[in-house]
Amino acid sequence: MMNAYFSSTVFAEQAAGKSQWQVMSNKICGDKLCNELESNTMSITSSIAYFPPPLKQISQGTEPSNVTCTEGKEIVLKQSNGLPACVNPSSVEKLIVRGWAIHILPDYSDENNNSKIFTLGEFITESETVKYFDDAVGYLAKPVIDGKYPGVVMIHEWWGLNDNIKEMADKLASHGYVVLAVDLYDGKVATTSDQARQLIYSYDSEKGLQNMNSAVLFLNDNYSLEKIGSVGWCFGGGQSLNLALNNTDMDATVIYYGSLVTDPEKLSSIRWPILGVFAELDKGITVDSVHQFESTLNELKIKHELYIYSGVDHAFANPSGAGYAPEESKDAWNKTISFLESNLK
Repeated sequence: MMNAYFSSTVFAEQAAGKSQWQVMSNKICGDKLCNELESNTMSITSSIAYFPPPLKQISQGTEPSNVTCTEGKEIVLKQSNGLPACVNPSSVEKLIVRGWAIHILPDYSDENNNSKIFTLGEFITESETVKYFDDAVGYLAKPVIDGKYPGVVMIHEWWGLNDNIKEMADKLASHGYVVLAVDLYDGKVATTSDQARQLIYSYDSEKGLQNMNSAVLFLNDNYSLEKIGSVGWCFGGGQSLNLALNNTDMDATVIYYGSLVTDPEKLSSIRWPILGVFAELDKGITVDSVHQFESTLNELKIKHELYIYSGVDHAFANPSGAGYAPEESKDAWNKTISFLESNLK
């Protein structure tokens, strides 16, 4: 079901008073000035701000981060080299899904953190690093008191297994879970968007899937779990769904604005509930793609809760970004805790 957070599409109004980029001379056309005759047809194009192609702007000394697209175009980064490209807005989602383009996100910052937003659960926790797959070292958080707790595989964003994800593992563990935050980047952590892009570009999806499946096996073997789920943000959100598509031992899947699959044949292997958290303004994981995802889940009778938060963009739950939305993040986290409580305990 779709939650009340979804609102109809917002159409941005173009600001008035834009400078004229095309100026006609006062040539005579019959008994009138040519610019008078053509003023009606030029009323739209005359207000469009034209800019050279991104590579030309860069060659002329513009920093890549300051490249500007002509009105009507949207800027993305090429995944292969990190250079900006101006594309039609309708193409952004397709290019991101195909792996040609990536979201433009600011560099990582420690200015904000989730400690102020998410309160602890009732359990005191302890944590340690564990080797769970080849040389991969994850971050394990769990209650200090021995007991039977559900397990959760936590999957990081494109930044890697950083302090923010470790803190989220501690937070979730305090609600009574054994949480293994996996490392899909072999110990590498990015702090700039370009570093993150390079890590995504070199990511081995097959090895990553083996990594996550090994995390499930590690938790089951070491903690005799009765139930297990997964949660991930952005890149990790897509991987949370990918794990669900390739591991039948799961009992719950949480996706924060991750890449979606809408093919009924692929999704038909899922036999447990899904929680999805999305952003209305996300141009990569669009509202339309969420609706398609929902339609397939309904067709397959897969239990789900999908929420689209109005007025926020991709990665709104990441405290390091300019698009961080504290209230929406808090609400989404509360829904996550409630969902896991209902389906894993």
